[in-house]
Amino acid sequence: MGIVTEAWGWLTTGAHWTGEEGIGRRLAEHVYVSGAALLIAAALALPLGLWLGHLGRGGALAVNVSNVGRAIPVFAVLGLFMVSPLRNAGYVPTVVALVLFAIPPLLTNAYVGVREVDRAAVRAARGMGMTGGQVFLRVELPLARPVVMTGIRSAAVQVVATATVAAMVGQGGLGRIITAGFATYDTAQVVAGAVLVALLALLVEGVLVVADRLFDRHRRLVEH
Repeated sequence: MGIVTEAWGWLTTGAHWTGEEGIGRRLAEHVYVSGAALLIAAALALPLGLWLGHLGRGGALAVNVSNVGRAIPVFAVLGLFMVSPLRNAGYVPTVVALVLFAIPPLLTNAYVGVREVDRAAVRAARGMGMTGGQVFLRVELPLARPVVMTGIRSAAVQVVATATVAAMVGQGGLGRIITAGFATYDTAQVVAGAVLVALLALLVEGVLVVADRLFDRHRRLVEH
């Protein structure tokens, strides 16, 4: 329990929360990088995955893109960017690497979510005279939402956790707390940094779960 007590002591020391190297600044950097990467990845992957699912085509493409994306080490991508012209582009290399990392779960779940919608419901909607767009918006998308949201939560948690590697190439974020702890052989700081990353990931997932439930409740109220 000694290291736990020391890590708690490090976290509850006010001086560690302020200043250029403080937790507050590192947390803001981490949220900024993770949020930007997730939003860009969602803007790229979700429309494509939903569209392919609606068409019922491109399943192999979605799966293969996901498999390739999962096989690419984020740190390797960052390393390549660091020897390219992007090395002086601030957080751009980190965000791009995290976008590539986040696309697979978003794309796969969007595609699978729409394709797993009950085909009888789709046929019934078409039989009622709905257009393709209406079927997608009123039938497929609402029924696919749980699976799509699972992909979003998975991508968000993975991005938050993986954004710590930004510190390995001199960028900011909570990873800087961990690397600084390693540099000074301060185990308590390393553990404290890891705890902060874990708590942030859990918080992000919790917020997304609550937002999804509130949205679903609002939708049900509107429908009734």
